[in-house]
Amino acid sequence: MKFLDVKTDYAFKKVFGSEESTDLLISFLNSIVYPDAPYKIKELTIIDPYNIPMLKGMKNSFVDVKAILENDTKVIIEMQVLNHQGFEKRVLYNAAKNYSVQLDSAEAYELLNPVIALNIVDFMMFDESEKVVTNFKLLEKEEFIHYSDDIELIFIELPKFTKTEKELQSIQDEWIYFIKNAGSLEYIPKDIDKCIEKALVTVNEANMSKEELEAQHKRKEFISVQRSSIELATIKGMERGFEQGIEKGLEQGIEKEKYNIAKNLLQAGVDIEVIASTTQLSVLEIEKLRSQG
Repeated sequence: MKFLDVKTDYAFKKVFGSEESTDLLISFLNSIVYPDAPYKIKELTIIDPYNIPMLKGMKNSFVDVKAILENDTKVIIEMQVLNHQGFEKRVLYNAAKNYSVQLDSAEAYELLNPVIALNIVDFMMFDESEKVVTNFKLLEKEEFIHYSDDIELIFIELPKFTKTEKELQSIQDEWIYFIKNAGSLEYIPKDIDKCIEKALVTVNEANMSKEELEAQHKRKEFISVQRSSIELATIKGMERGFEQGIEKGLEQGIEKEKYNIAKNLLQAGVDIEVIASTTQLSVLEIEKLRSQG
């Protein structure tokens, strides 16, 4: 058997973002958001359900699924495969934006419902912690008094998850194992939860049309090229920036590095928005570089 890589947008939304997969999303969220809660999610609504064939033209390195739970909590589930400068701020901004847009100017604040931003990342974020799943809420700095649970940020760092199939101990383990490893599995593991078994059947390449497989493989190749281009451009840019830094001063060298990286990424055909996120240059600055050749 061969399965799609769930870390790509096509497969991720096929598993978690379609109307047919509501039970899978409920199971996944229960395992991550409410693993020890006395209650579990029983119902949710997927906002703007994903239409599987509608994928062509997507250029971002991340994909998100939005759902509203039965208690009106809004959950934003994002799969991010490429790290970039400002990512942490974007997560916080998106959560705050989804929280604030719930009210019109004349409505009461008590009508606001909680927002959970659940981020699955294929890179390391918090080197100071060995935890795979980290939760952030508003707390008092010294005594850790809860201020509010209305905005919660949850991160799943896939590189930190190293358990093998035989070491899986919980439904949370099984879901993270599935997301990280589905693309390299050759069979459906024995005794795995029925929802994860259904998820693997959903991304089994044997059940895909030729068009679906082509879209998935192109998307995986796009992400691979983006990652490789960023790594190569960063190395080259740092080398050139270092040389400039010796000659003209460190600050100028760092600024030169950003432009060198941007030029390399443009030559590699990387999307302008991805370049802007990576280098912190503006879109206008990058377009000017491109026009200069």
